[in-house]
Amino acid sequence: MNYRQSFPLLSMFAISALTSLLLTGCATKQLSKSDRRKVQGKTFVVTGASSGFGRGVALRLGEYHANVVLAARRGEVLESVAADVRKAGGQAIVVLTDVGRQQDVERLADTTVKVFGKADVWINNAGVGAIGGFEDIPLDEYSKLIDVNLKGVVYGSQAALKLFKKQGYGKLINTGSVESAVPLAYHATYGSTKAAVRALGNVLHQELRLSGHLKKIKVVTIMPWAVDTPFWRHAANYSGGTPRMAAMDGPEKVVNAIIFSSLHRRRELPVGWKARASYISHRLMPHLTERISANIAYRYQIKTAPPAPPTKGSVMLPMPEGQGIDDGVRQRMKAEKKEQKGRKDSNKRIEQ
Repeated sequence: MNYRQSFPLLSMFAISALTSLLLTGCATKQLSKSDRRKVQGKTFVVTGASSGFGRGVALRLGEYHANVVLAARRGEVLESVAADVRKAGGQAIVVLTDVGRQQDVERLADTTVKVFGKADVWINNAGVGAIGGFEDIPLDEYSKLIDVNLKGVVYGSQAALKLFKKQGYGKLINTGSVESAVPLAYHATYGSTKAAVRALGNVLHQELRLSGHLKKIKVVTIMPWAVDTPFWRHAANYSGGTPRMAAMDGPEKVVNAIIFSSLHRRRELPVGWKARASYISHRLMPHLTERISANIAYRYQIKTAPPAPPTKGSVMLPMPEGQGIDDGVRQRMKAEKKEQKGRKDSNKRIEQ
């Protein structure tokens, strides 16, 4: 393809990216005062609430004076989150939950109704990662990844929709990823589960339309770019390098987008300009986009990442480390880059 042939395609991409950026800008900011009043008193179920997006959403909802049902595997951490939610002005309860266990998710729904009488929004946010070559990751860890990232969303979605249909309304928000649309090397099963989450959301949307429930019950898939949260610390890692990705976003963008989606109509929401650009690029140039994404993953995760030993992370069992919203990955990468530059400069001076 020569320059003249590619120019219309590139122009279309630029226009689409700019339009999308303008349309999604509000989603990554904190709610307006009027929207905050709409959230006040509503009941939100949040899985994966002990760290990362889940913890951030819970704390922000506390500031907006919502009722928050906190679900995750780490009970003591959830109690700390609940205390912070109450301190901020909201109400919170803790339900110890492994989303990969159907009975746990059913108990989560039952407890929510028993305490608050309803669930206005159900956020399927719990997720774990596995990084490395496809043949290098043990099958039992792949299996657990599917239990949490896919079955957990299926169990949560079914529990939420049953509740929503009974009460006549509700919003289901499933946390996918930019990898729901753009596959990424060394994330084979993680990316596969996130693609399945997106497909599930689209199917549920059509079933709700056909059953006449779509006016009152909505399903949204959130699709973030790589984000600096404890996800990287918690991921199983067999890549040989410290888990990371290029140009990470801060978690506050995704936290705000999830809450924004509870009030505004969107079927899919790529969060931020990088996720949106990748999303559009893959529609226009799928093979090129996948190739570029794979090259970036190779460079940052395999070629240049500081060495790290194999680990199961928190895939099989929860780990005490990584309880925050932001995990400082960007700061560490910045410090490593500065150190590498210092070594290069030092070597040049020695050679001279």
